[in-house]
Amino acid sequence: MNDTTTETERLSWIEKVHNWRVKHVSERMFVLILAFFVGLFSAVAAFTLHWIINQIVALLTGSFNARSYNWLYLVYPVVGIYLTSLFVRYIVKDNISHGITRILYAISSNRSRLRTHNTWSSVIASAITIGFGGSVGAEAPIVLTGSAIGSNLGKLFHMDSRTLMLLVGCGAAGAIAGIFKAPIAGLVFTIEVLMIDLTMASLMPILVSCVTATCFTYLFSGDAALFTFHLDNNWTVERVPACILLGIFCGLVSLYFIRTMSFCESIFARFDNKPHVKLVMGGLVLSLLIFLFPALFGEGYNSINLLLNGKSEADWDQILNNSLFSGQSKMLIPYIALVLLTKVFATSATNGGGGCGGTFAPSLFVGCFSGFLFSRLWNMHGIGVYVPEKNFALMGMAGVMSGVMHAPLTGIFLIAELTGGYDLFLPLMIVSSCAYLTIIIFEPHSIYGARLAKEGKLITHHTDHAVLTLMNLDSVIERDYMAVEPDMDLGQIIHKISSSRGSVIPVLDAAGTLLGEINITKIRHIMFRTELYHHFTASQLMQEPAATLGEQEPMASVMKTFELTHADWLPVIDVDNHMKGYISRQRLYMQYRKMVADMSED
Repeated sequence: MNDTTTETERLSWIEKVHNWRVKHVSERMFVLILAFFVGLFSAVAAFTLHWIINQIVALLTGSFNARSYNWLYLVYPVVGIYLTSLFVRYIVKDNISHGITRILYAISSNRSRLRTHNTWSSVIASAITIGFGGSVGAEAPIVLTGSAIGSNLGKLFHMDSRTLMLLVGCGAAGAIAGIFKAPIAGLVFTIEVLMIDLTMASLMPILVSCVTATCFTYLFSGDAALFTFHLDNNWTVERVPACILLGIFCGLVSLYFIRTMSFCESIFARFDNKPHVKLVMGGLVLSLLIFLFPALFGEGYNSINLLLNGKSEADWDQILNNSLFSGQSKMLIPYIALVLLTKVFATSATNGGGGCGGTFAPSLFVGCFSGFLFSRLWNMHGIGVYVPEKNFALMGMAGVMSGVMHAPLTGIFLIAELTGGYDLFLPLMIVSSCAYLTIIIFEPHSIYGARLAKEGKLITHHTDHAVLTLMNLDSVIERDYMAVEPDMDLGQIIHKISSSRGSVIPVLDAAGTLLGEINITKIRHIMFRTELYHHFTASQLMQEPAATLGEQEPMASVMKTFELTHADWLPVIDVDNHMKGYISRQRLYMQYRKMVADMSED
């Protein structure tokens, strides 16, 4: 048996498939095949998660009396958060919160690589959290799951970073399409929220993933939509002023949502080293709020459906069921207003206390309540022409989602596809646009991107910014450099220069700390005077570098530093001032131009 045969037998089946694929299947076709499987697995994950949540909710609350309050609302959420925190701490052993933010971080800082456990850990953790009443959404965990599926499939078949980013986008798009049976919304979500620019080469895989996920979701769960909506009152042009004001109102609600969420997260972050304190804080706040306002229990989709399908006061009064206000119709408006205001605290307490879930569903929930509250107050005070509450509740969902996520197109298409409300397409556009234009006055980034934007790690649709964000500092560092010690004389330095490839030589002490650097061009007048070789030492010839770069320096900052200093080489140091290497201006610009060219290809 020859060596080639022996080596082939040692290869794993994955490597054999990969080698066969390289020979027989084109890169573009193989990406489409992977996109199909990403869509399929995303649909399976979404169906599995919602099935588990529904089973837990039915088991825990199936016997509740709708006409009275229930003390178990004080217990279930705490149990859910505690079980989730144990699962994350002892089984997952990794942070899985802020799912969509983690995807953005993986794209910008980790070459689109997500850990293997992300393909299942978020499903289990969020199912426990939401099933026991955690006031968060299942969408972000499923989007993280879908993206992780795409990333890990790509890694399995040795795809490059650019293709991995595309497969991450396929997973996110497939997850949204599968959850809501909304393929267009899945595609638009990937563009707006994940900031993945589409070329003809990347458009088809994302479409394949969206359509696949949607079709398999129909096979798994039938034709029923997540939300049901029937248009009883057609939209008229006289309602344009009300739609504009609703959009502005939704934009302000979005601002309240983002700012309050950020404030609450900062409070919980102070106790990161005290998980039991976070559990007690989050559990107490969440349990008390759910006990007072049971509509906050879980994702809240039942409450959304009540507001979207109610036709009479008796229908809408069902929102008060299981609460202290059950049967008190006059409390409907105060109750809805209080639920709207407290939802963000319940969501923050769930995640801050150790639960797992996203803000996607909470933004839909708050939007629905905002639209209903606005329209009810509008009609009660006779401000203008009558506006149907259920229609405005639907439009409010698009408005707040557009504001919170900075994604007006996602808001428009998701709500239109989700409810079949295409007859309200124009007012959905008005509300979403006005909400977005309102929020960007105060918040330049979405709730998902704000954390990364502060660190300069957020991908944008500007190609130059995106390239700088995607560039890896480590890949351009020259680690093979010649260094000299401070007491080394000129003769020894000349010997080092003969082996050096750069125009500067760092001066380091015994610990590797950067003391200065010698610019070869500035000592040329004494380099060939042998009589001076023992008269000068490195410490006498060195000078301060034009600037230094940190190991974690954002590439945009690196590029700006080169522009300001006009240096050809800049040293990279760690936090202790230890030398890590040099970055060449020429090599940096060469890689930058190559990546710009690659991203511009169709």
